[in-house]
Amino acid sequence: MNNHVKFKALRDKRLKDGYRESPERVQERRENFLAMALAVAVYERRKELGLTQAETAARCDLDQAKISRIEGSDAVPTLPLLYKLSKGLDATFRIDIDVTDDQPKIIITPHEHTDSAA
Repeated sequence: MNNHVKFKALRDKRLKDGYRESPERVQERRENFLAMALAVAVYERRKELGLTQAETAARCDLDQAKISRIEGSDAVPTLPLLYKLSKGLDATFRIDIDVTDDQPKIIITPHEHTDSAA
């Protein structure tokens, strides 16, 4: 059982037993889940393209350390960051945020390129 699953099980038990998280902790947890969803999506797209972090950074007009922080869940996405990532990874981001769910989902859809030679 990985640490995330253990933590979630413990948190769920505490909540069932009447424990209430502070609003600040709830917000922090939501931001962490969003950062984790972004990390997975960016990493998978980068690997799909066969790029290194440095190559990805150059394509996104970011530095390699920023890509590392994103993939390490250390960056909460902003709209300008998502725009740069979308352009550099040649893809569209779709973010599904359901306020009744603690697990936001980020889906990256690669752009389809067609030959314009007629």
